[in-house]
Formats: sequence, C-alpha cells, structure tokens
Amino acid sequence: MIIPQHIIDELIDQAKKDAPNESCGYLLGTSTDEGDIVTENYWMENIDHSSEHFSFAPKDQFAALRYARSNGHKILANWHSHPASPSRPSQEDLRLANDPTIRYAILSLLDGEPKLNSFKILNGEVVDKEVHL
Repeated sequence: MIIPQHIIDELIDQAKKDAPNESCGYLLGTSTDEGDIVTENYWMENIDHSSEHFSFAPKDQFAALRYARSNGHKILANWHSHPASPSRPSQEDLRLANDPTIRYAILSLLDGEPKLNSFKILNGEVVDKEVHL
C-alpha cells in the first residue's frame, strides 16, 4: 500500500492532536496494477476516548463507507495511533481485526519518533507487514 507523505503528515498531526488518546480512521483510495494507493485520510472520533484502545461509532463507519463509494474510493485500511507503544498490533488489535480485505495501519508516537506500519491480519495473526515511516 502506498501512502503519500502528505497523508502520513495528516495522520501524525491528528494523532498528536488527539493524544494522549488513540486517534483513528480509515485510509481511502484506489487499487491499481501497482497496488493500493491511499488518496485520503478519513478521520473518525475514537468514541472510547482512551489511550489504550479505540472504537468507531457505527454511524461514522456507515458515513465513511457512503463517502468512499460516492467518491469512487475503497476503504484500504483501518488506522489508529499508539500514543505510547510501538507500531505493532496489540492482542486486542489482533482479536478485533476481522476484515481480511483491508490492511491495519498503526502509527506509533513512542519517544517522539513517529513510526507507521500496516499489517494484513488473518485469523488473529499478522501475515504481512509493510513499513511506511
């Protein structure tokens, strides 16, 4: 999955703004012969307001899906931040990753050095990792 730098910058800015709580949203874009290309960050409120986990409001998820479809985009990834832990799925992340068609991107702000990785998760296990930052 290709994530342009300006979108990575948006994720970092949003995660810093939402810290110490986790920030979250969807990465929207298109699929091409070269792979998936992210064209937009669709931020959603973390309704848990927690530094250790996140949840989307169902109405926000439906709105994101309608928005993506109406603009010719696909939901390529679910993303969230880890304000004080590494860019890797927690046990809860693995347990809740139930869509095998998308990637799961995690932005770490640990030690002031942002790191962004995305993962393909199947049956609660990471089967692929891509480093984006």
